[in-house]
Amino acid sequence: MSELAVLNANYIKERLKGTFHLPYDRPCMHECVFSDKLQQAYKVTTLDIAKRLMDYGFHPPTVYFPLVVPGAIMIEPTETESKENLDLFIESMKAIAAEAREKPELLHQAPTRCKRRRLDETAAARKPCLAG
Repeated sequence: MSELAVLNANYIKERLKGTFHLPYDRPCMHECVFSDKLQQAYKVTTLDIAKRLMDYGFHPPTVYFPLVVPGAIMIEPTETESKENLDLFIESMKAIAAEAREKPELLHQAPTRCKRRRLDETAAARKPCLAG
């Protein structure tokens, strides 16, 4: 584990604390874990947040893990992330939190800017398309 990865995770944790629920407010290692607890009042879930991140150009983080944190969002920045990129990610997450309060339907429809829209997960599980 790199010292920079630990520094990056703690930087994100401190900058997003209060915007997203932080179940364990202590120094983290190479990842920080938030939850959707503050967004639940607007009927916005972790999955909605992850899908909306795709509209901002970010690969969504690990969701619903660890299992001890309901609605977990585990963010694992690498040691190669620049401060500028970390700040862009943080501002995107803050914008998504604002959207959850003001226009939650944006998150429910996300992703909207990707080649594929949100799939019907039940239909996809029942009738998987295994061909491209």
